[in-house]
Parts: sequence; C-alpha cells; structure tokens
Amino acid sequence: MIRLAALLVALSGGASAQTDPADMARAAAAQLMSAEGALSTAEGARNRIQALTDVVRAYEEGLGALREALRRIAVREAVLVADLGTQNRDLGELLGALMLMGRVPAPILATHPDGPEGAARAGMLLADMTPALRAEAAALTVDLQELRRLEAQQQEALATLQSGIEGVQEARTALAEALANRAPLPRRFTEDAVGVALLAAGADTLEAFAEGLPATIMDETDTPAPTALGSGLPLPVQGDLLRRFGEADAAGVERPGWVVATAPGALVTAPATATIRYNGPLLDLGTVVVLEPAPDLLLILAGLAEGYGAAGEIVPLGHPVGIVSGAEGQGDAILTAGAEGAGGAGQETLYIELRDKTGPRDPATWFAMDEDQ
Repeated sequence: MIRLAALLVALSGGASAQTDPADMARAAAAQLMSAEGALSTAEGARNRIQALTDVVRAYEEGLGALREALRRIAVREAVLVADLGTQNRDLGELLGALMLMGRVPAPILATHPDGPEGAARAGMLLADMTPALRAEAAALTVDLQELRRLEAQQQEALATLQSGIEGVQEARTALAEALANRAPLPRRFTEDAVGVALLAAGADTLEAFAEGLPATIMDETDTPAPTALGSGLPLPVQGDLLRRFGEADAAGVERPGWVVATAPGALVTAPATATIRYNGPLLDLGTVVVLEPAPDLLLILAGLAEGYGAAGEIVPLGHPVGIVSGAEGQGDAILTAGAEGAGGAGQETLYIELRDKTGPRDPATWFAMDEDQ
C-alpha cells in the first residue's frame, strides 16, 4: 500500500504543495474513492481477509489525510477572519478621520501650523491615501474570496468525510464477518481456560499477568513457534507516537511501553507472524491482545474495543487482531479543534508493550518510526 506521505507528494506535486489544504483534500478524496472501488471488489477476492484489511487501511489513511486537510482549512479560516477584523477596524478608523476632515470648512483646512508649504504637504498626503485605500479594498476582496473558497472546500470535504466514515464502517463490518467465517488458523497450543481466567482475575498489574501466562498452556502441538523477528517492523496501528518508552504523561505516570495516538475504531494488525497468547479483558485496560512473535517475547496491545482470534492460533504478518476503542465522529469536533490548533479531536490511544524474560524492552528496538516521530 502506498504510504500517505508519498501519495500526497505524488498528487500535490511536492513538499510545498502538501501544506495546501485544497491539495490535501483532493488527494485524500482520491484515496477514499480508490478504497471505495477496492471494497466493491474485495468480496470476490481469493484472500478476502487480506483484501478487506487493505481496504480498511486505505480508508483509514484517506480519512487521516482528510481530517488534516480540514484542520488546516479551519486554521486558515480563523487567520483570515482575524485579519479581516483587523483590516476592517483600521479602515473604519481611517475613513472616520477622512469623513471628519470632510466636514471641516476649506478655509480652516488651508490654515496649517507650518504655513502654505505644510498645507501643501498635507494635501499631498491626503491624495496619496486614495490609492492606499484602493489597495486595502483590493486586499480585502482577495481575502473575502479566499474565505468563501475555503468555506466551499470545507463543506465538500465534510461531505467526503461523512461518506468515507460510512465506507470504512462498512469495510470493518465485512472484515469482522470474514474473520468470523474464516478457516481455522494453525494452532501452537491449547490454553487452560480456567487457569487464564483465574490469572486475569487475580493479577493486579500487567507485569504480573505477563509473567503468569507461560503457566496457562495446557496442550502443545508440533507446530513450531514463529522465530523470524527483526528490526523495522510496522506499527500495529496507523497513528502517531504520543509517548515513548518510560516517558511520563501529564499525571507524571511512566509506562514501560509506547502510547500511540490513533483514530477511533482503527484496525490493529499483527506486525509479524505471531502466536496469540491472550485475547480478552484485563484490569482497566479494556480488551488486551498478547502476541508472541518469538519464543519468550510478548507483544502486549492494550486499549482495544475488540480482539480477533483465539489463544494458541498463529496469525501471519498483517493479520487483523483487533480494533481500537471509540467510534468515528463527524466533522464538527475536527473543525473546532483545528481552529484552536489542537489536532487530537476524537483521538484514541493504543498501548504497546514488549516484554521478554528480563522485563520490558523499548519498542524502538523493533518498530520502524518516521523521522519526525
């Protein structure tokens, strides 16, 4: 799948064009249209789950770009409205002064403290004001035209956003149905359901739960565990790194993992071939999916609304394992946040933690991140 940044460069003509809200909105709309077409053909795809996964991700990238375009439109509108208010006030003061001078009798105007020469200079200054006023009026007209153009772009983008939200919801529903009806995946072990339930109920920390998981395996099969794990893995979810390993949040709480900001309902996929070790509710973390991409290495994904798959199953790279909590919103929150300069309206988070026998490991060792993250 083409990465979002590359798509924007290709459609907008370079890095400078990426900052233009209209170009960004057009690029996002094009990607959403492409995703809509892919959704209609995914039903007959040979690997329907993979096809629908690609469709959902394409929708999510397009919606992300469109939200960014809407935020930039809202910011630009706020700047224009503020500028127009300042220009109107300045012009009003100037016109008020000229009207006041127009009511003064000519003989008095001709009387100047510096004599005839001063009066001549004052007259020349007044004459120079006419083209300046015309220039200000022309600038106001240009700003007003841009404001109307932005308003039209905003309404069009909001309509596209709503259509995209409906499309991604349809794609997620189709994906959930495909996962429910899929053929059984290879299994590496059968879990002790009672032991897992007791462990989940009795563990008071994520660390205690992770340390107790090895004891919940009941029967193992001959299927080998995944071992191909290296650096540069893709993130399980499309989003931005909010807090790094050991970085304190606003409340001063440090966590041995990453917090990734993502859109509500975002799809979470396996970043590598892995065995599902756990899928269910845990503590106050919502639904938690624990993957084992290599022996004695656990990848914990917390903050899900729903997890896919059963413990013991081996899922391939890119296979859906859950969706993030929250529901897709409308455009109002985006516009309000954009005008205030806060881009996180309707934002959800996914917590990612990696653990081995020695304890938590920095996810930066395995996951690839953009340079600006």
